[in-house]
Amino acid sequence: MNMKIEKLGFIGSGNMATALVKGLIKSGLYHSDQLMASDKDEEQLRKISEQFGLKVYASNKDLVGECQNVVLAVKPQSIREVLEGVKGEIKDVNLIISIAAGIPLKMIQSILDREIPLIRVMPNTPALIQKGVSALASGQHATTEHMDIAKTIFEAVGKTVIVPEEMMDAVTALSGSGPGYVFKVMECLVDAGERLGLDKETSLILVMETVLGAAHLASESEKSLSQLREMVTSPGGTTAAALAVFKEKGLESIIHEAVKAACLRGAELGKNY
Repeated sequence: MNMKIEKLGFIGSGNMATALVKGLIKSGLYHSDQLMASDKDEEQLRKISEQFGLKVYASNKDLVGECQNVVLAVKPQSIREVLEGVKGEIKDVNLIISIAAGIPLKMIQSILDREIPLIRVMPNTPALIQKGVSALASGQHATTEHMDIAKTIFEAVGKTVIVPEEMMDAVTALSGSGPGYVFKVMECLVDAGERLGLDKETSLILVMETVLGAAHLASESEKSLSQLREMVTSPGGTTAAALAVFKEKGLESIIHEAVKAACLRGAELGKNY
């Protein structure tokens, strides 16, 4: 299957759809005339059309009729309405990729009432700068070829991993919500710097560059995270003093409990939809 000649449509034209369109065009996988979007929000459609030169539709049905591969980039609470609206246009050859958080593939298939290839994806917000990570789960009727298409699409905005669908709540808790945890830690570090006498701008620069540099080092190094931590932790030194407080206050337990809470909440939300 030649991705270059297949049109790709996005139902929903918000932040994640915009990030994917940007990455796909930047990577050269698609030209703007091979990508299209639909949305009930006319302002969103205008923005994505002006920014990338996409063909846009006010009707989801019209978009599905034009595209073999379709990305469902809508809010979870809108998924049923959207699927009910396009089910008559879905063909056996369509590949449907859903990034609607918490929505299981069995629900999508039940609404569409068709045995078509479905793939569920959980991206995260760093995809907005092509630095995201996306977890992909294959539906019953998706082939290896379909998964390759989905992987290629999401690798345009970062890295990808493949997981069983039953692990999607864990993925959501770890990487989907993960940027929020990192930003909170960064906020706390900036505040700590200010409390020690640094001005806010200096503290912010120090924290952002430290986190960015540490992430790049971890990504490029052959050493484990533990080994990298030990490299900067001299016995009796400043890092050791801080890490001792982390241990005393139960940081590891706090993080484990927080991620577990996010996972459980994701499962609850999925049941609600």
